[in-house]
Amino acid sequence: MVADALEKAHGWTSGSVEILAVKTSGDRIQDRPLAEVGGKALWTKELDLALLADETHCSVHSMKDVESERPDTLAIGAMLPRADIRDRLIGANSIADLPQGARVGTSSPRRTAQLKRLRPDLDIVSIRGNVDTRLAKLAAGDVDATLLAAAGLDRLDRHDVGHPIELTEMLPAPAQGAIGIECRSDDASTMALLQAIDHSETHQAVLAERAFTRALGGTCHSPISASAMINGSEIDFACELLSEDGGEHIARTIRFAVGDLEAPARLAREMLSEAPVSIRRLFECG
Repeated sequence: MVADALEKAHGWTSGSVEILAVKTSGDRIQDRPLAEVGGKALWTKELDLALLADETHCSVHSMKDVESERPDTLAIGAMLPRADIRDRLIGANSIADLPQGARVGTSSPRRTAQLKRLRPDLDIVSIRGNVDTRLAKLAAGDVDATLLAAAGLDRLDRHDVGHPIELTEMLPAPAQGAIGIECRSDDASTMALLQAIDHSETHQAVLAERAFTRALGGTCHSPISASAMINGSEIDFACELLSEDGGEHIARTIRFAVGDLEAPARLAREMLSEAPVSIRRLFECG
């Protein structure tokens, strides 16, 4: 998608942009939750090394998997138009329709906490792997249902897989559905090329969500959800912090000007100061 966008924007012939596939630690380690083995850096460190070694000009990231604190030597130069930010439930028509005590497969602390808050009876089973791996576990009966990001399914032309969970029931992870392109901070020529494919609304929304997460000091252990919707010159922002078991949560909605990154950061600090101990301790350890 990024290569096609660059070639179209600059009038380059098809195939002009070389794609270097990099297998990350996050791809290789499939038997444990990411939070136990290094968190989101498992998706970025090999790409960062290639970029800083001048082996690549830019890295393509799923932004929800990128740490909120990044090295000063790297910068997000562009984001593609955001896809569907919702989660999809596979295995039942809705969370309410899941049988009593159903086994739901996910390794996401956010999804685990949100599911347990809505349905404390559910048995959450940790599963990792790509879309086909997770769907195979569901088909084999290892779990009764699973959750996947709608954006990932749509990008794989799996538009008919699963049932969308509305944002009023389950907010997404910060930056879910967004593809970001990162380059070296001192590489002005690549930065200029990337600007041609930057989708400003997506970029501003994701920056707001990442400012919220950064102010929390959130890690992969921390159940955080956030959604920034551009509304003219303003952003409608909804967010939630949860305890690991979903038993306690704190949610807020605010509106602020596009580009005001202090507003979501201030909200994060206020929420954390008001949050129950069960939530605060998740961020203190991070």
